[in-house]
Amino acid sequence: MKREEWDRKYASPDFVWSTEPNRFLVAEAEGLAAGRALDLACGEGRHAVWLAQRGWRVTAVEFSEVALAKAEQLARSLGVEVEWVAADLLDYRPPPRAFDLVVVLYLQLPAEERRLVLEHAAEAVAPGGILLVVGHDLSNLTDGYGGPTEPAVLFTPDDVVREAPGLLVERAERVRRPVAVDGGVVEAIDALVRLRRPRVQAPG
Repeated sequence: MKREEWDRKYASPDFVWSTEPNRFLVAEAEGLAAGRALDLACGEGRHAVWLAQRGWRVTAVEFSEVALAKAEQLARSLGVEVEWVAADLLDYRPPPRAFDLVVVLYLQLPAEERRLVLEHAAEAVAPGGILLVVGHDLSNLTDGYGGPTEPAVLFTPDDVVREAPGLLVERAERVRRPVAVDGGVVEAIDALVRLRRPRVQAPG
């Protein structure tokens, strides 16, 4: 979707994705010591705000200024501060080795664009820091529920591992996410990848 289409999507006074953080972010990040965090494609800010509430110093990047306005409102209402950056991720270059946690959640781009964003995301991870990527898995098209219907913007855990060089794999797998629908609960299939940059070895 183009920026204008996202602006229209986010123009509703209600939050498109709710204000609750994604379950996988909570599970992967709640045990980490707070430091500097970077939220790429932050949308309406729910994940950036959740991290800030837990003591992280958060930089959040989003190309829809309509979404950022809602994100700022959410942060103010909860009494936290976030550095909001209006930028297209295809152009944005975060400072290298600067963040203890970098999150890329449900950013569904064609492969070439995704590869560029993930390379930049990996570069931003500090020694000992983590890159967390979660998104709609390719298998969700046939075996899961919801999400994009265009295969070109879906990916697998192996895709992410290949496209985020220089990091150690801590977790790379397909995970199932329950989704409530009329008449019951179905499951979506996501790709979840957690990578870590090795700490610099002290001279022996």
